[in-house]
Amino acid sequence: MEETVPPHTHTISVLVENKFGVLSRVAGLFSGRGFNIHSLNVAPCEDERFSRMTIDVNEHGAKLDQVIKQLNKLVNVVEVTDYRNQPAVYREIVLMRVLFGDKKQDILELCNIFGAKVLDATRETLTIEISGGEFRLTRFLNLMQDYDVQMLQRSGKIAVGKAKD
Repeated sequence: MEETVPPHTHTISVLVENKFGVLSRVAGLFSGRGFNIHSLNVAPCEDERFSRMTIDVNEHGAKLDQVIKQLNKLVNVVEVTDYRNQPAVYREIVLMRVLFGDKKQDILELCNIFGAKVLDATRETLTIEISGGEFRLTRFLNLMQDYDVQMLQRSGKIAVGKAKD
């Protein structure tokens, strides 16, 4: 199932040379203009000489357009993709550890409904992985508030533009 972009954030993909200091320069471009980065993911891509940065920002209009122009001028930036202007698929991953007490079966049923996976189990805890779109994860996490979540890590959004037919 495809995920739509939440109205309050915009996603930008930046292909950069895999060199020291590039992340700092790109993030500095945003912070220097007072932008709040909602999430930031960086990892090597299909060609290990490059990394792809997925930046989700709480900014709109002309200010965002200006930052995109400035990103394109940075020395180690190869390509900037603004996902406001093209269809894309978005995903996130959440890892969490839950103390289940006498609610283990309830938690497992919730995991089954949402397609979450139990990665590890002890006599008292379950470590759960769920991936998907932002809205689906938010619904799952809202329901998990009824249980004793000990630790939670959310990856932030990644995106891939859809191929043209």
